[in-house]
Amino acid sequence: MPASTPPTHWVHDLDPFLIRFSESFGIRYYGLAYLLGFVVCALLLRAYGRAGRTPLNFNASIDLVFAIVVGVIVGGRLGYFLLYQSDTLWRDPLALFRLWEGGMASHGGFVGVAAALFWFARSHRVPFLHLADVVVTTAPAGLFFGRVANFINGELWGRISEVPWAVIFPHSTRPGTPPILIEPRHPSQLYEAALEGLLLFALFQWRFWKTDCVARSPGRLAGEFLLAYAAVRAIGELFREPDASLLFGLSRGTFYSLFMVAAGLALIWHTRLAVPKGSASEK
Repeated sequence: MPASTPPTHWVHDLDPFLIRFSESFGIRYYGLAYLLGFVVCALLLRAYGRAGRTPLNFNASIDLVFAIVVGVIVGGRLGYFLLYQSDTLWRDPLALFRLWEGGMASHGGFVGVAAALFWFARSHRVPFLHLADVVVTTAPAGLFFGRVANFINGELWGRISEVPWAVIFPHSTRPGTPPILIEPRHPSQLYEAALEGLLLFALFQWRFWKTDCVARSPGRLAGEFLLAYAAVRAIGELFREPDASLLFGLSRGTFYSLFMVAAGLALIWHTRLAVPKGSASEK
Protein backbone atom coordinates (compact mmCIF):
# COMPACT_ATOMS: atom_id res chain seq x y z
CA MET A 1 0.00 0.00 0.00
CA PRO A 2 1.55 3.39 -0.98
CA ALA A 3 2.62 5.57 1.92
CA SER A 4 0.54 8.46 0.48
CA THR A 5 -2.69 6.49 0.83
CA PRO A 6 -4.74 7.77 3.79
CA PRO A 7 -5.57 5.30 6.58
CA THR A 8 -8.78 3.35 6.03
CA HIS A 9 -9.62 3.36 9.75
CA TRP A 10 -10.02 6.10 12.32
CA VAL A 11 -6.76 7.18 13.91
CA HIS A 12 -7.10 7.57 17.67
CA ASP A 13 -6.30 11.17 18.57
CA LEU A 14 -8.23 11.78 21.79
CA ASP A 15 -6.59 13.94 24.46
CA PRO A 16 -6.39 12.13 27.85
CA PHE A 17 -6.74 15.52 29.59
CA LEU A 18 -10.00 17.35 30.09
CA ILE A 19 -7.97 20.38 31.17
CA ARG A 20 -4.21 20.53 30.69
CA PHE A 21 -2.09 22.85 32.85
CA SER A 22 1.23 21.64 31.48
CA GLU A 23 2.55 18.88 29.24
CA SER A 24 2.06 16.20 31.89
CA PHE A 25 -0.19 17.79 34.51
CA GLY A 26 -3.89 18.48 34.44
CA ILE A 27 -7.32 16.98 34.96
CA ARG A 28 -7.36 13.58 33.29
CA TYR A 29 -10.41 11.65 32.15
CA TYR A 30 -8.97 8.60 33.90
CA GLY A 31 -9.11 10.34 37.27
CA LEU A 32 -12.61 11.60 36.54
CA ALA A 33 -13.67 8.03 35.72
CA TYR A 34 -12.77 6.92 39.23
CA LEU A 35 -14.52 9.94 40.71
CA LEU A 36 -17.70 9.23 38.74
CA GLY A 37 -17.62 5.59 39.79
CA PHE A 38 -17.41 6.52 43.48
CA VAL A 39 -20.19 9.12 43.09
CA VAL A 40 -22.51 6.56 41.48
CA CYS A 41 -21.66 4.12 44.27
CA ALA A 42 -22.59 6.72 46.91
CA LEU A 43 -25.86 7.59 45.15
CA LEU A 44 -26.87 3.94 44.83
CA LEU A 45 -26.07 3.22 48.48
CA ARG A 46 -28.23 6.18 49.47
CA ALA A 47 -31.08 4.85 47.29
CA TYR A 48 -30.71 1.37 48.81
CA GLY A 49 -30.89 2.82 52.32
CA ARG A 50 -33.97 4.87 51.56
CA ALA A 51 -35.68 1.81 50.10
CA GLY A 52 -34.89 -0.21 53.22
CA ARG A 53 -32.67 -2.61 51.32
CA THR A 54 -29.69 -2.05 53.61
CA PRO A 55 -29.30 -0.94 57.24
CA LEU A 56 -26.63 1.58 56.25
CA ASN A 57 -27.62 5.17 56.98
CA PHE A 58 -26.25 8.17 55.09
CA ASN A 59 -23.19 8.67 57.29
CA ALA A 60 -22.33 4.97 57.24
CA SER A 61 -22.68 4.94 53.44
CA ILE A 62 -20.21 7.81 53.14
CA ASP A 63 -17.78 5.94 55.40
CA LEU A 64 -18.22 2.84 53.27
CA VAL A 65 -17.52 4.74 50.05
CA PHE A 66 -14.36 6.18 51.61
CA ALA A 67 -13.23 2.66 52.57
CA ILE A 68 -13.94 1.49 49.02
CA VAL A 69 -11.89 4.37 47.60
CA VAL A 70 -8.90 3.34 49.69
CA GLY A 71 -9.39 -0.33 48.81
CA VAL A 72 -9.62 0.35 45.07
CA ILE A 73 -6.57 2.61 44.95
CA VAL A 74 -4.31 0.54 47.20
CA GLY A 75 -5.45 -2.83 45.86
CA GLY A 76 -5.51 -1.72 42.23
CA ARG A 77 -2.06 -0.16 42.42
CA LEU A 78 -0.44 -3.07 44.26
CA GLY A 79 -2.20 -5.52 42.00
CA TYR A 80 -0.90 -3.83 38.87
CA PHE A 81 2.72 -4.16 39.95
CA LEU A 82 2.45 -7.59 41.56
CA LEU A 83 0.40 -9.16 38.77
CA TYR A 84 1.73 -7.35 35.70
CA GLN A 85 4.91 -5.40 36.51
CA SER A 86 6.67 -7.31 39.29
CA ASP A 87 10.10 -6.67 37.74
CA THR A 88 9.49 -2.92 37.85
CA LEU A 89 8.43 -3.08 41.48
CA TRP A 90 11.66 -4.79 42.57
CA ARG A 91 13.82 -2.56 40.40
CA ASP A 92 12.10 0.73 41.24
CA PRO A 93 9.85 0.42 44.34
CA LEU A 94 9.04 4.16 44.29
CA ALA A 95 7.16 3.61 41.01
CA LEU A 96 4.34 2.32 43.19
CA PHE A 97 3.72 5.84 44.46
CA ARG A 98 3.92 7.65 41.11
CA LEU A 99 0.17 7.50 40.51
CA TRP A 100 0.32 10.06 37.71
CA GLU A 101 2.13 7.51 35.55
CA GLY A 102 -0.94 5.27 35.59
CA GLY A 103 -1.22 1.56 36.22
CA MET A 104 -4.16 -0.11 37.97
CA ALA A 105 -5.37 -3.73 37.95
CA SER A 106 -9.06 -4.55 38.34
CA HIS A 107 -8.32 -7.89 40.03
CA GLY A 108 -6.13 -6.14 42.58
CA GLY A 109 -8.88 -3.58 43.09
CA PHE A 110 -11.35 -6.35 43.90
CA VAL A 111 -9.02 -7.75 46.54
CA GLY A 112 -8.51 -4.28 47.98
CA VAL A 113 -12.25 -3.68 48.17
CA ALA A 114 -12.78 -7.07 49.85
CA ALA A 115 -10.23 -6.09 52.51
CA ALA A 116 -11.91 -2.70 52.95
CA LEU A 117 -15.32 -4.37 53.36
CA PHE A 118 -13.92 -6.78 55.94
CA TRP A 119 -12.57 -3.84 57.96
CA PHE A 120 -15.80 -1.89 57.60
CA ALA A 121 -17.94 -4.88 58.57
CA ARG A 122 -15.99 -5.38 61.80
CA SER A 123 -15.82 -1.72 62.77
CA HIS A 124 -19.50 -0.95 62.00
CA ARG A 125 -20.92 -4.36 62.97
CA VAL A 126 -22.54 -4.94 59.59
CA PRO A 127 -22.50 -8.45 58.08
CA PHE A 128 -19.66 -8.77 55.59
CA LEU A 129 -21.69 -10.79 53.08
CA HIS A 130 -24.44 -8.18 53.07
CA LEU A 131 -21.89 -5.48 52.32
CA ALA A 132 -20.40 -7.59 49.54
CA ASP A 133 -23.82 -8.12 47.95
CA VAL A 134 -24.62 -4.42 48.07
CA VAL A 135 -21.28 -3.19 46.79
CA VAL A 136 -21.02 -5.55 43.80
CA THR A 137 -24.21 -4.02 42.38
CA THR A 138 -22.43 -0.67 42.20
CA ALA A 139 -19.07 -1.91 40.89
CA PRO A 140 -20.03 -2.14 37.18
CA ALA A 141 -20.52 1.63 37.04
CA GLY A 142 -16.89 2.20 37.99
CA LEU A 143 -15.76 -0.50 35.57
CA PHE A 144 -17.69 1.20 32.76
CA PHE A 145 -16.17 4.63 33.35
CA GLY A 146 -12.71 3.12 33.76
CA ARG A 147 -12.85 1.23 30.44
CA VAL A 148 -14.10 4.30 28.60
CA ALA A 149 -11.16 6.21 30.10
CA ASN A 150 -8.81 3.45 28.87
CA PHE A 151 -10.14 4.08 25.36
CA ILE A 152 -9.72 7.84 25.67
CA ASN A 153 -6.14 7.26 26.84
CA GLY A 154 -5.49 5.02 23.85
CA GLU A 155 -4.21 2.21 26.10
CA LEU A 156 -5.01 -1.48 26.58
CA TRP A 157 -5.90 -1.73 22.90
CA GLY A 158 -7.23 -4.81 21.16
CA ARG A 159 -5.81 -7.35 18.77
CA ILE A 160 -5.13 -6.54 15.13
CA SER A 161 -8.33 -6.56 13.08
CA GLU A 162 -9.81 -5.29 9.82
CA VAL A 163 -13.39 -4.90 11.06
CA PRO A 164 -14.90 -1.58 9.88
CA TRP A 165 -14.92 -0.16 13.41
CA ALA A 166 -11.27 -1.06 14.11
CA VAL A 167 -9.11 1.81 15.38
CA ILE A 168 -5.52 2.79 14.67
CA PHE A 169 -3.82 3.38 18.02
CA PRO A 170 -0.59 5.38 17.46
CA HIS A 171 0.82 4.21 20.80
CA SER A 172 0.54 0.55 19.76
CA THR A 173 3.81 0.79 17.86
CA ARG A 174 7.07 2.76 17.82
CA PRO A 175 6.72 6.55 18.23
CA GLY A 176 6.76 8.46 14.96
CA THR A 177 5.39 5.62 12.83
CA PRO A 178 3.04 7.02 10.14
CA PRO A 179 -0.60 6.00 10.77
CA ILE A 180 -0.77 4.33 7.35
CA LEU A 181 1.86 1.85 8.55
CA ILE A 182 0.04 1.04 11.84
CA GLU A 183 -2.31 -1.90 11.76
CA PRO A 184 -5.85 -1.24 13.05
CA ARG A 185 -7.05 -2.99 16.17
CA HIS A 186 -10.23 -3.90 17.98
CA PRO A 187 -11.38 -1.11 20.34
CA SER A 188 -11.48 -3.77 23.05
CA GLN A 189 -11.73 -1.11 25.77
CA LEU A 190 -15.25 -0.31 24.51
CA TYR A 191 -16.17 -4.00 24.33
CA GLU A 192 -15.13 -4.33 27.96
CA ALA A 193 -17.03 -1.16 28.89
CA ALA A 194 -20.17 -2.71 27.42
CA LEU A 195 -19.65 -6.15 28.98
CA GLU A 196 -18.10 -5.37 32.38
CA GLY A 197 -19.96 -2.10 32.74
CA LEU A 198 -23.35 -1.82 31.04
CA LEU A 199 -24.26 -5.51 30.90
CA LEU A 200 -23.25 -6.33 34.48
CA PHE A 201 -24.81 -3.10 35.80
CA ALA A 202 -28.18 -3.94 34.20
CA LEU A 203 -28.01 -7.57 35.35
CA PHE A 204 -27.16 -6.89 38.98
CA GLN A 205 -29.47 -3.93 39.37
CA TRP A 206 -32.23 -6.25 38.20
CA ARG A 207 -31.12 -8.98 40.61
CA PHE A 208 -30.92 -6.50 43.49
CA TRP A 209 -34.31 -4.83 43.01
CA LYS A 210 -36.41 -7.66 41.57
CA THR A 211 -35.37 -10.54 43.84
CA ASP A 212 -34.95 -11.03 47.57
CA CYS A 213 -31.57 -12.76 47.30
CA VAL A 214 -29.76 -10.09 49.36
CA ALA A 215 -32.08 -10.63 52.32
CA ARG A 216 -32.59 -14.38 51.88
CA SER A 217 -29.13 -15.56 50.80
CA PRO A 218 -26.38 -13.13 51.85
CA GLY A 219 -23.32 -13.64 49.71
CA ARG A 220 -25.09 -15.17 46.73
CA LEU A 221 -25.20 -11.95 44.72
CA ALA A 222 -21.50 -11.37 45.37
CA GLY A 223 -20.76 -14.92 44.21
CA GLU A 224 -22.81 -14.44 41.06
CA PHE A 225 -20.99 -11.20 40.35
CA LEU A 226 -17.57 -12.87 40.61
CA LEU A 227 -18.67 -15.58 38.17
CA ALA A 228 -20.25 -13.10 35.77
CA TYR A 229 -17.24 -10.79 35.82
CA ALA A 230 -14.87 -13.68 35.16
CA ALA A 231 -17.02 -14.74 32.19
CA VAL A 232 -17.25 -11.33 30.53
CA ARG A 233 -13.59 -10.60 31.26
CA ALA A 234 -12.61 -13.81 29.48
CA ILE A 235 -14.75 -12.79 26.50
CA GLY A 236 -13.12 -9.36 26.42
CA GLU A 237 -9.67 -10.92 26.58
CA LEU A 238 -10.36 -12.70 23.27
CA PHE A 239 -10.23 -9.30 21.57
CA ARG A 240 -7.61 -7.59 23.76
CA GLU A 241 -3.90 -7.61 23.03
CA PRO A 242 -2.16 -9.23 26.03
CA ASP A 243 -0.25 -6.54 27.90
CA ALA A 244 2.00 -9.04 29.68
CA SER A 245 3.36 -12.53 29.07
CA LEU A 246 0.90 -15.42 29.06
CA LEU A 247 0.40 -17.75 32.02
CA PHE A 248 -0.23 -21.40 31.15
CA GLY A 249 -1.30 -20.30 27.69
CA LEU A 250 -3.86 -17.81 28.99
CA SER A 251 -3.79 -14.04 29.09
CA ARG A 252 -3.21 -12.77 32.62
CA GLY A 253 -6.69 -11.24 32.74
CA THR A 254 -8.24 -14.63 32.01
CA PHE A 255 -5.87 -16.55 34.29
CA TYR A 256 -6.48 -14.30 37.31
CA SER A 257 -10.22 -14.51 36.67
CA LEU A 258 -10.06 -18.24 37.41
CA PHE A 259 -9.51 -17.34 41.06
CA MET A 260 -12.68 -15.23 40.91
CA VAL A 261 -14.55 -18.25 39.58
CA ALA A 262 -13.34 -20.31 42.54
CA ALA A 263 -14.29 -17.56 45.00
CA GLY A 264 -17.69 -17.10 43.37
CA LEU A 265 -18.50 -20.81 43.49
CA ALA A 266 -17.40 -20.95 47.13
CA LEU A 267 -19.72 -18.06 48.04
CA ILE A 268 -22.69 -19.59 46.26
CA TRP A 269 -22.01 -22.98 47.87
CA HIS A 270 -21.81 -21.27 51.26
CA THR A 271 -25.19 -19.62 50.78
CA ARG A 272 -26.76 -22.96 49.82
CA LEU A 273 -25.42 -24.56 53.00
CA ALA A 274 -26.66 -21.62 55.07
CA VAL A 275 -30.28 -21.90 53.87
CA PRO A 276 -32.32 -23.73 56.55
CA LYS A 277 -33.77 -27.05 55.45
CA GLY A 278 -37.34 -26.81 54.33
CA SER A 279 -37.16 -23.11 53.46
CA ALA A 280 -38.27 -21.80 50.12
CA SER A 281 -35.65 -21.49 47.43
CA GLU A 282 -34.29 -18.06 46.57
CA LYS A 283 -36.31 -16.27 43.92
